[in-house]
Amino acid sequence: MQSGNEYILFCIEIIFGDIFQKKFIMIKKTILAFIIILGCFAFSNPPTYQIGLLKYSGGGDWYANLETSLPNLIEFCNSNLKTNINPDQAIVDVGSPDIFNYPFVHITGHGNVVFNAQETDNLRSYLIGGGFLHISDNYGIDKFIRLQMKKVFPELDFVELPFYHAIYHQKYDFPNGLPKIHEHDNKTPQGFGLIYQGRLVCFYDYESDLGDGWESFEIHKDSPEIHQKALKMGANIIQYVLMGGENLTKK
Repeated sequence: MQSGNEYILFCIEIIFGDIFQKKFIMIKKTILAFIIILGCFAFSNPPTYQIGLLKYSGGGDWYANLETSLPNLIEFCNSNLKTNINPDQAIVDVGSPDIFNYPFVHITGHGNVVFNAQETDNLRSYLIGGGFLHISDNYGIDKFIRLQMKKVFPELDFVELPFYHAIYHQKYDFPNGLPKIHEHDNKTPQGFGLIYQGRLVCFYDYESDLGDGWESFEIHKDSPEIHQKALKMGANIIQYVLMGGENLTKK
């Protein structure tokens, strides 16, 4: 049975007649190649979504892991979770309406974080409306980010998620909770969450430093084992947030 493309070319060939047979063979090959190329573009899947790095004021280095952290995590997820995330991270201001374009935003840094009133309202609306915030403690952000998130959700407190929480048991199993990536104050890593009306809207990795662990080898020279642990836990967060992982059976 002839395909639709071949049938169209066959009809054209009859119209042209035998006198143009040789020239038409060359034309037919060119047209068929053109159709194939168009088909590749027509049926290629554009990225399903994009994730963002949150830019904030206050003097803290929101750009601490800018070059390779999220891009490496995106590449890992697209390869291992078969996600279709735009390989380019977005950079979005806390107070920008553009934040609503991104189902997942990541914030990190070492220093001061300040949200003004408009930014506080915008971030709250984003999170209540279905968005998700991942905070990665890059050492020094803790005392600042807790104050700012209390402004966003004055009625909520960070709670430590139990090791059986679904976020630790997605594609990759972390029975003891967060992996230790970088040493800060010789403390055990903890995963905290803000839970709004039964939904986890923010996950905070404290004393773990996942964001640093996602970066390329030349940045921190982490061992392949540590790098993989960080990427796998990051992939778990992505799967939990973007792929319905909260509905998986908890172990």
